[in-house]
Amino acid sequence: MRDKAFIIAIDGPAASGKGTLARNLAKHYGFHHLDTGLTYRAVAKALIDQGLSLNDEELAAQVAAALDLKGLDRSVLSAHDIGTAASIVAVMPKVRTALVQAQRKFALNLPGNVIDGRDIGTVVCPDAEVKLYITASPEVRAERRFNEMRAKNPDADYNVVLADLKHRDERDMNREASPLKPASDAHLIDTSKMGIEAAFLEAKTLIDAALRN
Repeated sequence: MRDKAFIIAIDGPAASGKGTLARNLAKHYGFHHLDTGLTYRAVAKALIDQGLSLNDEELAAQVAAALDLKGLDRSVLSAHDIGTAASIVAVMPKVRTALVQAQRKFALNLPGNVIDGRDIGTVVCPDAEVKLYITASPEVRAERRFNEMRAKNPDADYNVVLADLKHRDERDMNREASPLKPASDAHLIDTSKMGIEAAFLEAKTLIDAALRN
């Protein structure tokens, strides 16, 4: 029995497939799972629910520090307006500091954790036993997101989705605090021409090897 949590850090851009992969891996290994993107959305939702300003960094940091990371409701937090609000609080250094501390604390849960986001292998858990960077071409990712959106909104526009993804990549990769980039020792998995099952098997091979060691 391990007395130290085994950590799998998964990073990558939006719609790369990292969230689905993270949930599947957590289920397979019986590990806890945390989608760190939801933590920023949860802060935004808490501020909105209490009628508080999204532009008050001190207030947002207090909410972030008090946030319970267990049981974040993906179906509620995935709402578009919450995502828009989250993009405001996510760039606040004090909010990021508070949430990184909470995320690191979550990573101590035994027996192990699968944590996905944009700065897990580089900032949140730089000592993770396995680091994966999941990527895919912008066009493939936009097509995935477009197909998701079209199920709810027949008027969804692929070109708008693609432009939005490219803008988000630009912002995430060039931000001053915790930019999106692969850790130097991360394993790169490109899902452009790969189904989720193939990505899972590739990741599992890497994780099984690390567990044996």
